[in-house]
Amino acid sequence: MKFKKAVVRSFSSGSYTATVQLIGSLKVYLEDIAVARNIPSAEMITGRKAVVVFFDEHNPAEVVVTAVYT
Repeated sequence: MKFKKAVVRSFSSGSYTATVQLIGSLKVYLEDIAVARNIPSAEMITGRKAVVVFFDEHNPAEVVVTAVYT
């Protein structure tokens, strides 16, 4: 399991998924990443910093946004 910092680029409240950009990488965007349901949708603001957890670094389907912060 690995934790990484990211920036929220978009959020879909219908599917509760997000597109995030990993901090330190101008080109890497992860799309349709699951967002923990304990994070209110009002907190998923574009540009907000986020913590993502990689359960398997080689499988983007195994990534989840676990927190957002300022």
